[in-house]
Amino acid sequence: MTDGLIRCPWPGVKDQIYIDYHDTEWGVPEWDARALWEKLVLDGFQAGLSWITILKKREAFRLAFDDFDPEKVARYGDADRARLMADAGIVRSNAKIDMAINGARLWLDMREKGEDFSAFLWDFVGGAPIQNQWTSFKEAPVKTPQAEAMAKALKQKGFKFTGPVIVYAFMQAVGMVNDHQTTCFRHEECRHLAHGQKA
Repeated sequence: MTDGLIRCPWPGVKDQIYIDYHDTEWGVPEWDARALWEKLVLDGFQAGLSWITILKKREAFRLAFDDFDPEKVARYGDADRARLMADAGIVRSNAKIDMAINGARLWLDMREKGEDFSAFLWDFVGGAPIQNQWTSFKEAPVKTPQAEAMAKALKQKGFKFTGPVIVYAFMQAVGMVNDHQTTCFRHEECRHLAHGQKA
């Protein structure tokens, strides 16, 4: 990069889509219940793969899954499963496709019972981002007690592909924790983001 900005080193310098994701999305607090579910599903699809693989396919995922509208995805049947398994633009896995469809139904069930998905998740960090102070991104853990508690609660509700390592990566991405290293220009910017603000 030639813009002079100091970043976390994990996006590298080769993939602009990865750099843009780091600079504009990763670590930004997300409060929207639907958007949180979309990210959790995509993190589930990432299991065993790299995030850059999913990121490059994200628009294809959104097209294939009706922009991750839980009401639409929850109604998917055998024809939709077959369509998704034939879609080369996404990760084709029966287990992961079923995870997404089942997750939409669980999301709707929570809403119908008066339980907001966003409030449910944010409660595990006390409703506000945890501000970490890593001098190197390598200091960040792969899971935390909060991630383990969230993973356990999601599993109890029936969500799949939500182990504590996946859940912690999700928490980092949606700004429940600020794990930008302190030398990164985004650390301070994300720290100042308040509820409902945009980066």
